[in-house]
Amino acid sequence: MINKFIWALLIGLTLSGCQTASKIENTNTSADPLVEQEPPADEAVLVDAETERLGVIDIVTPIAPDAIDDTEETEPTLAEPALAKPIIAEVEPSQPDDIWDRIRAGYQLNLDMDRPRLSSQLRWYSSHPAYLDRVSKRGERYLYYIVKELEKAGIPTEIALLPIVESGFDPFGYSHGRASGPWQFIPSTGQMYGLKQTWWYDGRRDIIGSTQAAIAYLTRLHKMFKGDWLHALASYNSGEGTVLKAIRKNKRLGKATDFWSLDLPRETRAYVPKLIALAKIIKNPEKYSYSTHFIPNKPYFDVVNIGGQLDLAQAAEMADVSIDEIYLLNPGFNQWATSPNGPHRLLIPVSKSKNFRAQLAQIPSNERVTWVRYTVKANDNLLLVAKQHNTTVSVLQNVNKISSTMIRVGQELMIPVAGNKIESYTLSSHQRLLAKQSRAPSRNRIKVNYTVASGDSLWLIANKYGTTSKTLARWNSMGLGDPLMPGRKLVVWLEPKKTANTNTTRSVMKKVVYTIRSGDSLAVVANKFKVSVNDIRTWNPKVGSKKYVQPGDRVTLLVNVVGG
Repeated sequence: MINKFIWALLIGLTLSGCQTASKIENTNTSADPLVEQEPPADEAVLVDAETERLGVIDIVTPIAPDAIDDTEETEPTLAEPALAKPIIAEVEPSQPDDIWDRIRAGYQLNLDMDRPRLSSQLRWYSSHPAYLDRVSKRGERYLYYIVKELEKAGIPTEIALLPIVESGFDPFGYSHGRASGPWQFIPSTGQMYGLKQTWWYDGRRDIIGSTQAAIAYLTRLHKMFKGDWLHALASYNSGEGTVLKAIRKNKRLGKATDFWSLDLPRETRAYVPKLIALAKIIKNPEKYSYSTHFIPNKPYFDVVNIGGQLDLAQAAEMADVSIDEIYLLNPGFNQWATSPNGPHRLLIPVSKSKNFRAQLAQIPSNERVTWVRYTVKANDNLLLVAKQHNTTVSVLQNVNKISSTMIRVGQELMIPVAGNKIESYTLSSHQRLLAKQSRAPSRNRIKVNYTVASGDSLWLIANKYGTTSKTLARWNSMGLGDPLMPGRKLVVWLEPKKTANTNTTRSVMKKVVYTIRSGDSLAVVANKFKVSVNDIRTWNPKVGSKKYVQPGDRVTLLVNVVGG
């Protein structure tokens, strides 16, 4: 009995030794010593001192349940220490120096096509290299961020060119259809994608916010149209409802439903070919006799958390950049400071961000905007006080903990105000509007200042001055659907009427400001300068609305200074 037990024990020890030897042999057998073999799922991973020092730890990958063969039971065995494996350093793929090379590398759209609509866009862009340079320079601040975010979302990098089609990379671009920003969001779509629009801030122009919203919108459209990027892009321009309707119409008629076959609005029919034409030129610029403007493939800006409201002139000084640069990187801010309600961040050029952060940390939060103490006077109201200090009623209410619009004489209000002269905030919404209204669309135009009255509309005003609603809106940086409140100041640029003359083929018009003298009437002035009374009334709405003119009144006239 004892002998049998001893023999059984010897046999068991022999078998156990064979299994252990076999396991060690299998662990260290490799056809290529540089290729790491996956450790068995039931084996512990031991880290030697050198591997631990370098921070390299092998991770055991579990074997899937269906890969386990449970037809044969095996005895559990003790794990043996694994031999040290060679450490393979991961090499980052080299990135191109030029952002255009990175964009080309991420192309996904089919550009190998020849369509008449595409050919016309190719001809236009390739014959306007100065325009391509101009929009490239505008986009230099934003392209790296846009491309990086498109890559993360798996979207074709050709889409980085879409802001050229939409806005010419103008972050302040505003269309007659009320679309705003580099990605041209209309108010309702912007709100749908979380882009706030207030007196202080318009998220449709915010580089980070609008880019993220555009990616979310395009991703949804791409999914809706089952992976068809041309349908998705057309929908981005004219709305998914328009494209779906065109597809349903073609299906009923037994026609093809690809983008090129759809009956879409004229603007949309040109919109997609514009993007494809740009992508083709950027892909092979030499073919189109163009040389791309070099843009470094590296971040242009850092995102700095400012923690609260900050005067933009003060931000520019701390960053040691121009105030225009601050606005161009942060075009979502409408006024002289960031919004008190956020976002509490600023984009600062990478080379300036470290010093900006250091200076910002030294300024107490209550010194980041300038404050004035205002004593309410007789006949004051919150709206009047807000307008005088270039702020809003809601800001005054929030700052001063006022629940209503009632204020009393002698009451003191704390008001945040611009630290510099308001004119120095050149790219604030108010200053941009004044600059726009001061630019004559062509020579010899006469500027008429018009104050909106109750009951006015763009159509009525445009009709009065012989122009179109769209033109009037463009002169005043408006959309056709923008509300027209009484008291708003508009400009009208009148084109002088050329006087028919049989003795000369040209007419030179000169603007003359005439002061009414004693005994003058509009008829007398009209006769003196050989113009009509109606013309004088049109050129001078305030004077023209009076029954009689008074000495000292000034009228602007367009006079033909070339006689016949």
